Amino acid sequence: MSVHQERPRPADRRVRVQGGPVDTFPGLAPEAERGSVRRVTVVGEEVLSRPCREVTAFGTAELSTLIDDMFLTMYVADGAGLAANQVGVDLRLFVYDCPDDAGVRHVGHLINPVLELPGPAGRRLVDDAEGCLSVPGATMSVPRTDRTVARGFDKDGTPLVIEGTGYFARCLQHEADHLDGHLYLSRLSKRDRKEALRQMEERREDVFARRATRAADLAR
Repeated sequence: MSVHQERPRPADRRVRVQGGPVDTFPGLAPEAERGSVRRVTVVGEEVLSRPCREVTAFGTAELSTLIDDMFLTMYVADGAGLAANQVGVDLRLFVYDCPDDAGVRHVGHLINPVLELPGPAGRRLVDDAEGCLSVPGATMSVPRTDRTVARGFDKDGTPLVIEGTGYFARCLQHEADHLDGHLYLSRLSKRDRKEALRQMEERREDVFARRATRAADLAR
């Protein structure tokens, strides 16, 4: 998921890592320091359009490396979340560094997530601008419920329960959609999908140039 407005990541005390509060946290997650940048897949690539496989092997070096690489790739692309198939790996895993509407920063990864959305009686849909790192440069309004609960595991197989509200709830839903093989474009009307693709064609080269600059800056 792309950051659709200026959302800085200061090191501050209002941070929840893997669902739990921490006193302090750096501007970039420590995983990024160990990671390498991977290419972000783009709409039209087959890996984005099929459901991802469940992770069955926890605690492996390969899984840790993938998570580290995904964090750094997300930051280079100035994203708030990134799913594994967005770096070409069809596993049910995403990472995130995303604020909620109360200004609390949420950072972590979630494996084999299952989302619990409010029932019809308690559901409130909010239209807000949404972008995607795999649809570079496009931003469209998408209706999402304003709260969700995501259940899954960390890289060692420890169960996690992540609660999201506001923009962070939107991020969790966006990333879970990726793991089911759906881009946010599938939630748009035919007319709006066409407009999103037009925006991408117009802006993608500028987006790629900014990512290259960001990668160089973070490598220093």
